[in-house]
Amino acid sequence: MRKLTIALSLFAALLSQQSLAQSSDPVVMTVAGVDVPRSEFEYSFNKNNGDDVVEKKTVEEYAELYANYKLKVQAALDAKLDTMTSFQQEYAMYRDQQVRPTIVTDAEILATARKMYERTKKAIGPRGLVRPAHILLELSTQATTQEQEKARQRIDSAYRALQAGADFAELAKKISQDPVSSKDGGLLPWFGPGQTLKEFEDVAYSLQPGQMSSPFLSPIGYHIILMKERKQLEPFDSLKNDLLTVLERREMREDIISNKLRQMVKASNGTLTQDQILEKRSDSLAATDPEMKYLFQEYHDGLLLYEISSREVWEKATENEATLKAWFDAHRKDYTWSQPRYKGIAYHVKDKKDVKAVKNCVKRLPFDQWAEALRTTFNPDSVIRIRVEKGLFKPGDNATVDRMVFKVPAEVKPLQDYPIDAVYGKKLKKPSDYTDVRAQVVEDYQNDLERRWVASLRKRYPVVIHEEVLKTVNKHQ
Repeated sequence: MRKLTIALSLFAALLSQQSLAQSSDPVVMTVAGVDVPRSEFEYSFNKNNGDDVVEKKTVEEYAELYANYKLKVQAALDAKLDTMTSFQQEYAMYRDQQVRPTIVTDAEILATARKMYERTKKAIGPRGLVRPAHILLELSTQATTQEQEKARQRIDSAYRALQAGADFAELAKKISQDPVSSKDGGLLPWFGPGQTLKEFEDVAYSLQPGQMSSPFLSPIGYHIILMKERKQLEPFDSLKNDLLTVLERREMREDIISNKLRQMVKASNGTLTQDQILEKRSDSLAATDPEMKYLFQEYHDGLLLYEISSREVWEKATENEATLKAWFDAHRKDYTWSQPRYKGIAYHVKDKKDVKAVKNCVKRLPFDQWAEALRTTFNPDSVIRIRVEKGLFKPGDNATVDRMVFKVPAEVKPLQDYPIDAVYGKKLKKPSDYTDVRAQVVEDYQNDLERRWVASLRKRYPVVIHEEVLKTVNKHQ
């Protein structure tokens, strides 16, 4: 009896917990037998219906759209599109972009920054950092004796001018042949031991702030140094943010992550791959972070939606020209223009004879073949005989067409070397065939395919929207 009482108590507690979970995140809809919790619906609704959205949807309107979205995803799953290698690779790539940064902690990145600091501090040593300005007169190691003497005389002349009171920065701007530092009066960045030419470093470290060297020779030429500042390396805390910025800029975080993943694989004694580790990490994140869970799901389902929509709608609407023609013929009354169009070419030639030659070239050809025929006939090589603009022009699109076809005032700027303007084509009050309005025909046919597809999915899969729960969206604590 006591065991039964305990069992019943545990069962009651379990039911209580389930009831609490259901009440805190109730099911807002059930699509193809799959429950959609309110939190998931709210995540999608709020993300896609924010202040920056032009045509906002009501919760009820969005619920219908979301149900259709879920139907398409279910159709993709039933078609096993999620088993395609291309899908799995693309999803894994996105997943890894989200998960990899979480493999290392801020503390680990900070520890790496401190190691960088300690290495730098050791390399600098007690000599510290220096920031000199210099004047450089370049001299090749292959310079002749005459060239060497000329350079030496120029640097000596500059040195005498400085001793006589000339401004170092102004002189550096005028004569220094260091293209970077000369713009800044010869000022160089801070550097430490081992970071520049030995001859330059030895002289620089021999100077105190305010002191100037006499001219000296290095492998790149003659220098005069004016020491601006000297200092010891600042404490780590003072440089921490700069070091972290360097880590990010040099993408060293990615190196740290990759190194840690290799260590994790090694620690598993070969039982785990990097991909498996990242997959487990994504599962862990999804279990503890609802926003991350829905972000993963959104991308996963979005890839499936793209693939199945391509197959069911987009490819069918763009790859079959006969179907588009049939659609246009059946819906001609839906395609009208408020203004006439000119279907043809505006062209510019050098020789008056070419005006007629152009017309003869294309008059018996389909419109979509005109461009290639004109190119091969008149502009087959580097010699350009004619300039052509081809299209379906409405008033205002082309100045030549405006003036010569629509008879409206238009300033036609003459093309240099092509002084003769002409047009050839046909003025249309309405589209003559589907190619005149192909983009609109494709869009309309896609919309029809989409409508019929969704209708078939609604018949194939059950959809239940829980209206009472829907009313609580964004209205609960």
